[in-house]
Amino acid sequence: MVPNKKWIVNGVFILAVLVLVSTPVGFRIKVFASKLLSTSAAMVKEGMQVPLDSYQWKLTDLENRPFDFEAQRGKVILVNFWATWCPPCVAEMPSMQKLYDDYGDKVTFMFVTSDDRQKVENFLKRKNLNLPVYYPVSETPETLKSKLLPTTYIINSKGEIVVAETGAADWNSNKTRALIDDLLSQ
Repeated sequence: MVPNKKWIVNGVFILAVLVLVSTPVGFRIKVFASKLLSTSAAMVKEGMQVPLDSYQWKLTDLENRPFDFEAQRGKVILVNFWATWCPPCVAEMPSMQKLYDDYGDKVTFMFVTSDDRQKVENFLKRKNLNLPVYYPVSETPETLKSKLLPTTYIINSKGEIVVAETGAADWNSNKTRALIDDLLSQ
């Protein structure tokens, strides 16, 4: 029996879906698509900015040293929830690194993950990233909880969440830099 055109097209489609879903090539395609579709993060409208409900959050860094989130009160903070297996997370990391390179001494950057430490260390080394990664030890503050990755929050010095972005974004955009500059001048 000779397969007809419909069977061949369906077979190619199923094969393409399997490649996209279950192979490293598919992962790279998803990362590329996320980069292509990412835009600048949007600021939360003035009346909708909620205050952070708690600074009582225990975290550790890659060396298992405690991180004092309470000591960040009054500072501009960027919190990014991410994972090495998440294509949109991987897609936005280069722009996060550029932002961190320029603002790391003025803004508290927190890249929070629950991924395996060795995987994270290998990922950072392979991608040539030197971002401050933290692991939650206690419950995440309610206002920072999200079921989506990546999710990024920017908190102003008054403790208000001024950016709540899900999905990949271009964090190195002029718009984001202007927002951070404005927050730092307040």
